[in-house]
Amino acid sequence: MNVNDDIVWCLQKSHKTDVEFDLQRVKREPREEDVSHGRRDESDSRHRHRASRSPPHGRRVSPMTHHQTAERRRNDRRRLDRHAQQSDDERHWGRRDDNQPPPVKKDKEKPSLALSGKLTEDTNTFRGVVIKYNEPAEARKPKKHWRFYPFKGDTALPVLHLHRQSAFLLGRDRRVADIPVDHPSCSKQHAALQFRLMDFTRADGRLGHRVRPYVIDLGSANGTYVNGQRIEPQRYVELFEKDVVKFGFSSREYVLLHDSSDTSALHDDEGVD
Repeated sequence: MNVNDDIVWCLQKSHKTDVEFDLQRVKREPREEDVSHGRRDESDSRHRHRASRSPPHGRRVSPMTHHQTAERRRNDRRRLDRHAQQSDDERHWGRRDDNQPPPVKKDKEKPSLALSGKLTEDTNTFRGVVIKYNEPAEARKPKKHWRFYPFKGDTALPVLHLHRQSAFLLGRDRRVADIPVDHPSCSKQHAALQFRLMDFTRADGRLGHRVRPYVIDLGSANGTYVNGQRIEPQRYVELFEKDVVKFGFSSREYVLLHDSSDTSALHDDEGVD
C-alpha cells in the first residue's frame, strides 16, 4: 500500500466516525420541533396555573387569615339564614298564626235614610200637605187601650180611642189632622201624641220595656199645656194617667185614661172610635 492509499483510507475512516457520531447525537437529542412543542405545552400549563391564581385587574391577593376566614363563614351563614327566613315568609304569606286573635270584622256603613231639610218637604207629604212631624224609631202601637176624654167646660164630648195608631197629629188642618182642634188660637199642625217603646226598671231591679204615651208641641204659636203648665216646644213630654192636656187658648180639656182606669167620676157616654 502506497502513501496515497493510506491517505484515502484515513479520510474514509474519519468520515465514517463523524457520521456515526452524528447519528448517535441525533438519536440522543430530541428533534427541534419536538422541543418547541414541549416548550409550548409547558408554557400553556404555566400560563393556566398563573391565570387561575392571579386576581382580576392584575392585583395581588394576600392569603386569608384565620380571622378573615371565620368572618367570611359567619357572613355566609347570615346570608343563608336571611334567605331561608324570606322563603318562609313568602311560603306563609296570608296565613294566620294560631296564637294571634282572629281579625275583627267591621260592619259596613249603611246609608242613612233619615229625612231632613228639603228632602222632607218632597217626601213627607200627605194629601199635598207637608207634614212637620216624623215618627221616631221607637214608635210602637200600645197594647193598653189608652183614651182621651174631652170636656168643654162641664160637658163631656165623645171619647177618643188612642190604641189603634202609634201617633196622632192634632191641629186645625183637617186634611192631615188625626184629632182636629178647631179653635183659632191653635196652629194647623199644633202637636202630636206619640207612643214610644221605652226602657224601665222593675221593682226587683230587672230591666223591662213598655210603650208609654208622650206629647210634643210642634212649635205652635200659643203652645201646648199639660196640667196647666206650658211645655217646651219640639221636646217629648211623658203623659201619665189622669193628666189633662190643652192646646192653645181652647177651653177644651183632654183627660188621659185607659180601659183599666176608674171612670166613675166622669160622665162617660158611648164614645166614638
